[in-house]
Amino acid sequence: MMLAILASFFVSLLIVSNIIAGKLLQIGDWVLPAGILAYPLTFLISDTIAEVYGRKTTTRIIWVGFATSLLMVLIIYMARIFPAAPFWENQEAFDLILGSVPRIVLASMVAYLVSQYHDVIAFHFWKNFTNGRYLWLRNNASTMMSQAVDTVLFVTIAFAGTLDFSVIINMILTQYVVKILIAIVDTPLVYVLVSQVRRYQVKLADN
Repeated sequence: MMLAILASFFVSLLIVSNIIAGKLLQIGDWVLPAGILAYPLTFLISDTIAEVYGRKTTTRIIWVGFATSLLMVLIIYMARIFPAAPFWENQEAFDLILGSVPRIVLASMVAYLVSQYHDVIAFHFWKNFTNGRYLWLRNNASTMMSQAVDTVLFVTIAFAGTLDFSVIINMILTQYVVKILIAIVDTPLVYVLVSQVRRYQVKLADN
């Protein structure tokens, strides 16, 4: 039950980040894809799943997220190519908003598979290295490197050829800084989630 809830949040955050990533946010001098509002939280959840349920289960969840994203692309493509009702005048806006999604999802999926797999491997490397101690270290060490991989791959694939090189470099650097800040801030949440899931498992076993 708890695993299903975590997996649902993981997939939901992934899908939302793919849909909104086409919008670029301006925060001061920083330019960021809107997907940064949701996607970094997937690492919080995947690290929780990895800590409690292990590497194999986490890998399965990663593939579920991948398959769900592909299904989303297919459904959006079908929605775009089917003829609109004659009285509906928003097809151009619909295409403008969702037309970039396939490229965004391609970028997201490449970055997603590489970075999430790296995160799982790195998390368990640090878990073995620390003998299961220092969850904060394992969470941040694995996430920070994985986020670097994810950021470079995603921004490059998603926006190369559509934005100036200087803008792309700025996006990579600023997005990575924001992701690291999010990773540090959400560290206590990893402890809370892991504690709650394990408490639920104990309660379930007692019943």
